[in-house]
Amino acid sequence: MGLLSNRIIENGSRIGLWEITEDYETLFQTTHLNDDDIRRLNTFKNLNRKIESLSVRALLQQMTRHNARIVYHKYSRKPYLDDNSYNISVSHSHKYTTILLNKDKQVGIDIEYMTHNIERVAHKFINKKEVITKNPKIRREHLYIHWCAKEALYKICDKEDLNFHENLTIKPFEVDIDGGITGIVNNGWRCEEYRMYYMIDNNYVMVYCTE
Repeated sequence: MGLLSNRIIENGSRIGLWEITEDYETLFQTTHLNDDDIRRLNTFKNLNRKIESLSVRALLQQMTRHNARIVYHKYSRKPYLDDNSYNISVSHSHKYTTILLNKDKQVGIDIEYMTHNIERVAHKFINKKEVITKNPKIRREHLYIHWCAKEALYKICDKEDLNFHENLTIKPFEVDIDGGITGIVNNGWRCEEYRMYYMIDNNYVMVYCTE
């Protein structure tokens, strides 16, 4: 299937979505890699992890139409482009890979395939200020939106030392198939609000935000 979406959204950000249906050899042959890229690819022992990495490169090529390379910060592992043409955030889960780009603003995105029982770990990232529905038909989706939103905030804050339970809060909202929510980062020395957007489709939840 490959490219599913490549579109401009608010604040001039560009969001892309890729469905991984290709095998390793197909992705490898269609993706422009230099020696450093290949060396990094070979550090992954798991084949699925290699395919995920190649899908990110393939999606970026489709979104930018040039050969900017993704490199990773030595300590935080935050991705950035070697030519600084865009700020970038990357996420992948199961068969989907997504990228959010913006030329001027920091960005954060997360996608999750809803499989495991997130209820078991909810106490680790849901705090007392947050309101989770008791409706069993949508409770799982509500929890996943919170988790994805906090992952996106974590990324937009350059993967600072943030505790998902203590430092990140999602204001109460009603669950729909898509919508806007507000996320708050407060770790004692910074307190900022971010407007965020989510969507639910085909058992996936995606949340993104722009600075």
